[in-house]
Amino acid sequence: MKGWELVYEGYEPMQEGVRETLCTLGNGYFATRGAAHDAAGGVHYAGTYITGCYNRLSTEIDGRLLEHEDLVNMPNWLLLTYRHAGGEPFELATTEILSYRQTLDLRRGIVTRDVRVRDRKGCTTRITSTWIVHMADPHVAALEVVLTAEDWSGPIEIRAALDGWVQNRGVEIYRLLASQHLAPIDSRAVGEDSVLLEMETVRSHIRIAEAARTRVFDGDRPYAHGSAAITRPGFAARELSLELPKNRPIRIEKVVAIYTSRDFAIAAPDIAATERIAAVPTFATLVESHVLAWERLWRAFDICVEVAGTSEPSTGVILRLHVFHLLQTASEHSADLDAGVGARGLHGEAYRGHVFWDELFIFPLLNTRMADITRALLMYRYRRLAAARRAARREGYRGAMYPWQSGSDGREETPLQYFNPRSGRWIVDNTHLQRHVGAAIAYNVWQYFQVTGDVDFLGDIGAEMFLEIARFVASLATYVPERGRFEIRGVVGPDEFHTAYPGAHEPGLDNNAYTNVMSVWMLWRARDVLDALPRDRRHDVCKKLALGDDELVRWDEISRKMWLPFLDGGILAQFEGYDRLLELDWADYRARYGNIQRLDLILESEGDSPNRYKASKQADVLMLYYLFSSEELRTLFERLGYPFDPSAIPRTIDYYLRRTSDGSTLSRVVHAWVLARSRRAGSWQIARDALASDIRDIQNGTTREGIHLGAMAGSVDLIQRGYTGLELREGVIWINPRLPDPVERLDVLVRYRGHTLELTIWGDVLEVKAIEAAIPTIKLGVLGTVIELRAGERRRFALREAQS
Repeated sequence: MKGWELVYEGYEPMQEGVRETLCTLGNGYFATRGAAHDAAGGVHYAGTYITGCYNRLSTEIDGRLLEHEDLVNMPNWLLLTYRHAGGEPFELATTEILSYRQTLDLRRGIVTRDVRVRDRKGCTTRITSTWIVHMADPHVAALEVVLTAEDWSGPIEIRAALDGWVQNRGVEIYRLLASQHLAPIDSRAVGEDSVLLEMETVRSHIRIAEAARTRVFDGDRPYAHGSAAITRPGFAARELSLELPKNRPIRIEKVVAIYTSRDFAIAAPDIAATERIAAVPTFATLVESHVLAWERLWRAFDICVEVAGTSEPSTGVILRLHVFHLLQTASEHSADLDAGVGARGLHGEAYRGHVFWDELFIFPLLNTRMADITRALLMYRYRRLAAARRAARREGYRGAMYPWQSGSDGREETPLQYFNPRSGRWIVDNTHLQRHVGAAIAYNVWQYFQVTGDVDFLGDIGAEMFLEIARFVASLATYVPERGRFEIRGVVGPDEFHTAYPGAHEPGLDNNAYTNVMSVWMLWRARDVLDALPRDRRHDVCKKLALGDDELVRWDEISRKMWLPFLDGGILAQFEGYDRLLELDWADYRARYGNIQRLDLILESEGDSPNRYKASKQADVLMLYYLFSSEELRTLFERLGYPFDPSAIPRTIDYYLRRTSDGSTLSRVVHAWVLARSRRAGSWQIARDALASDIRDIQNGTTREGIHLGAMAGSVDLIQRGYTGLELREGVIWINPRLPDPVERLDVLVRYRGHTLELTIWGDVLEVKAIEAAIPTIKLGVLGTVIELRAGERRRFALREAQS
């Protein structure tokens, strides 16, 4: 890894799954895994995923019919194979590899693979392949393959195909489930050099059309070849026959257009794909406009960091890798799509492409760089507000209850059971009781508004969502006279290890601290949301929701009288009864199992349960220190009438860090964040682990099933906001840097209310420059002092006092 490149030297079959995920190319509309275009199965897994294209299937498990909705693996457009005339197709697995190098160019969004092989005939051939998923034109992708016969010449056959007989088979534990989501509609030749394939999802009835044009060149001149179309149900290809000259490169271009019946302004997907492929320019021209689009994105999103004393892969390159995959999943093209952002990106089939609360870790980075993307993604939630209202009514609540796992239409997609590969058993899944997902959506609405000041969004969309979620959590709360406080019972927190009390017949826990505090925050902020609206719009929103003063008074009361459980030493308990759980022998389990991140699966395989222990997948309580500053938490605690002791913060952090298995990649982001102010060395060590989550596949095989997008975006946000101390409060952008010791310099760009700010931090110096501005001034807070920063102004601050 160097500069802007992720480089793989040598072919390592057992690492192909991880490489394919990390070399995924996309543009927000669709993405394609970096699988070898000339491989069929084995260690390779071809996958193309189009944002928002789901399908539902049913599978009988243990006599019970389980329904599951998946983000569909679409027809493989990348397939291009070659062989000696009449011989077997070239495959890496059966060929002597003389050299192998694959490069992901992050700056330009290009994958290149350069291979030299010697086949069974003793012929040495160099194959250089380059492919893109076009960032400017969301419907276009292209592949160029250059073949050079180094010590031979002769006839070869090339097949450039569109394969619709793909399935969702990319996650091992799902392979017992039905996986054939596509059915053939049409396959035919289109002109002399192109073919068309049209498929349809079997239940959601989304039509997908792919058209591919294949041409051959000697330099820039067309190269003579024979061509025939091969079409059958679910498959379309061009088969080319040509003479490969000795030691003269011959170039094959395959350009693809992809459309679905969900697209706007088209007559039909097959017509759109056919028309587009006829007009698509050459590969070189496509690359030029594609690179230009990436240049514009990097001007908005690049982040530069200098770390002293390390020989490891560049931290800066890993950060760029994370930004790269975020933008391939959620780009400006997402604004035209009715879709959320999946927890595993568009890079694989883990979590079936569902949308979780990971937005909480993704949106902050988008907010401060290109907030229009956040706005588009929040529209996904707004369009499913009616489904959330119906879900709340079914459970006997008011307002809007958003699902833990969301897919096409906003219903709860959390499976009824999940498979434990350690025990071979199917386990009841109660994680749908995570009622806190609505709080994440409300938090995202408020943060987007804080960054942008977008009153139109708040008045038309955001306030309605926020207030309906607040109404839901208020209806969750029950008043307990003997305590004189409200409680929330029967829920599950972000720590999914605990879903019930030991020996209980019903799932759910009482007074989960994270859920309760987030509920208090929403009910408190509800008044601020209303106050931020113009008077007429506030009146309209309250009338539409039938939200009157009596209900607002009750919300205010709940926000002042919510019950919070505590442990000794002022430590906030994860939930009521947490103190009665057993301590786990962590040393014993680490000695026996090594990696115990998925401690829940280990315990279940032993006939035990994490419900019995003080052991967390990710510590709920520490999430509060991640989302809120100590000043905000102090205000919340004082509102509730609980003492807030700052000295309890390090005790709380230490207590839960010792009892967390880091079974979620998100936990490392949170832990590094909460340590950023108190133990910078420890924070940086955990931050390095968070950065390594996917590039080193630290969860032993999960990266091949898709990136962990929340951890990727969250790790960049950790550098950008966590270590700069960037906060948005009451119309002020506060900056209070505290770089961890190995970080010598940090350069970031931040968008805030029409200003583009360039922040540079080195040593004890902070420099802020307003390089672009849509309004004359903004309020900037540094070292406890608020100043007005004018457009074009540069200010420098000495930080020694703040960091002493």
